[in-house]
Amino acid sequence: MTNNIWNEIISKLPNLHFLQTYEWGQVKAKYGWTPHYAVWTEKQFSVFSTQSAVTEYCSLTTEHCIAACLILKKQILNRGFAARLSILYAPKGPLLDWDNIPLRTRVLNDLQAFAKKQGAIFLKVDPDIVLGRGVPNSEGEVRENSGQAASAELSRRGWVYSSDQIQFRNTVLIDLSATEEEMLARMKPKTRYNIRLSEKKGVSVRVGTLGDLPMLYKMYAETSVRDGFVIRDENYYMTVWKLFMSNVERLTFNVPSCIPLIAEVENEPVAAIFLFMFAGRAYYVYGMSRNLHREKMPTYLLQWKAMKRAKASGCIAYDLWGAPETFDESDSMWGVYRFKEGLGGEVVRTLGAYDFAPTKLWYKLYAEVMPRLLDVMRSRGRDKTKQGLE
Repeated sequence: MTNNIWNEIISKLPNLHFLQTYEWGQVKAKYGWTPHYAVWTEKQFSVFSTQSAVTEYCSLTTEHCIAACLILKKQILNRGFAARLSILYAPKGPLLDWDNIPLRTRVLNDLQAFAKKQGAIFLKVDPDIVLGRGVPNSEGEVRENSGQAASAELSRRGWVYSSDQIQFRNTVLIDLSATEEEMLARMKPKTRYNIRLSEKKGVSVRVGTLGDLPMLYKMYAETSVRDGFVIRDENYYMTVWKLFMSNVERLTFNVPSCIPLIAEVENEPVAAIFLFMFAGRAYYVYGMSRNLHREKMPTYLLQWKAMKRAKASGCIAYDLWGAPETFDESDSMWGVYRFKEGLGGEVVRTLGAYDFAPTKLWYKLYAEVMPRLLDVMRSRGRDKTKQGLE
């Protein structure tokens, strides 16, 4: 039995995602969340607060784990009559065969009971269940019956589609099982041209090291200010990057890792991405760039190198992490989507986040207050990032 028993369990389950790994739970544990590890076998449902407890449990049972879920818990109030109130979030979980109706019923029953027992204002889940493929209302659109059934089941049980979608509901997925020639052929002609142009103009790509991380955070901060999105403080990203980078040397199927790829012109960094990998799937999670040498198209070459690197590491799919909620030019992600679309991927639309609220009153109060609080926090975050750059 290894120290990575949790990752071994989830790597064998459907709809797996690196946000369900032990490492992601450890990141969030440093920022006010308590990770809980829920495991279902044929006969039993168990929740553990440490991976060692999961390991001990698995060493005592011969039953196969048929579902699992990393559940993050955050206490909202520490004093007064509402001290037990908390929020629960299962990022990209639970993991199970959602077409197995008895299992789906059992897992949702257990999760609802767990939320009530924990005094949760709500439990949020956003499993990677596919509702459809392709741009909605386009000629190539395909609807997935299993995703539609899961959505109907949650609604029937009183779960509500969340107004607070933590992860992107839609994304673009690239098939890495194809040959490099086939992957290039799927790209838009302009994308292939820009990749060749980037190489011709002297852009090179190297793997980053721990020593590059302060520089990469500064570039990420510059990107956030320029493009108008909010990021966290430097310590948060250092925690994520260092923890996942520490696994690179023992890269195997069930060990999540990340690699920074840095595009340079004459040894000067101009753009970078962080490539995450877990259980045969790669993810483009963080991207950053400078205005310097943008005409040399370094981001195109970066993505091509990332695709080849992920393929060489045994990944069969590359998740480009995000696509518009509405597929037209009014969506703030339209420009980013056009770039990703050019790389030859397929639009994948997933279930999104649903909330189960044991007590409707607390959920209503939280839903009314939290958006205003988040707006204030985001505004302060933007100001803090700008000040840090100055």
